[in-house]
Amino acid sequence: MNIILAADRNWGIGKDNDLLIHLPGDLAYFKKRTGGKIVVMGRKTLESLPGGKPLPNRRNIVLTRNKDFHAEGTEVVHSIDELIALIKSPGQEIGTEDVFIIGGADLYKQMIPYCDKFYITKIYADLPADRYFVDLDKMEDLEVTWTAPEEEYNGTKYQFFLYERKGGDDA
Repeated sequence: MNIILAADRNWGIGKDNDLLIHLPGDLAYFKKRTGGKIVVMGRKTLESLPGGKPLPNRRNIVLTRNKDFHAEGTEVVHSIDELIALIKSPGQEIGTEDVFIIGGADLYKQMIPYCDKFYITKIYADLPADRYFVDLDKMEDLEVTWTAPEEEYNGTKYQFFLYERKGGDDA
């Protein structure tokens, strides 16, 4: 499985249930990477999407502890075990390389052990944040395997990175 996110210099990833900054290039990258794939998110992340609606051209799975939660156009699971069972269920034919964890912060942290690839947009700025991700540069079992050229939007520089688990197989 994969994690995809944008983080500032302090690994801040969000504020007030929203993105830290609007970067059209990052949104296009996200759309390209996740289009036609499975996106897994928490309930608050779904609610933060435009209109609170699932992302188009993707299979949307929401992981929430709320047993009464239902949202049109999504599949709802209530535990990581249930998520993995759904992804690996017979007839689904889902490769874990097609599964992207897209937030929020708590779900990201829970899913780190299950993911082998981390698509990270590093934003070269210090932005106000109330949600953070772990510093992947300090994780000894990960390595950067790809970087894109640095980009800039309205004075904010950012760059795409792919971190991969050393010797990792899909979880």
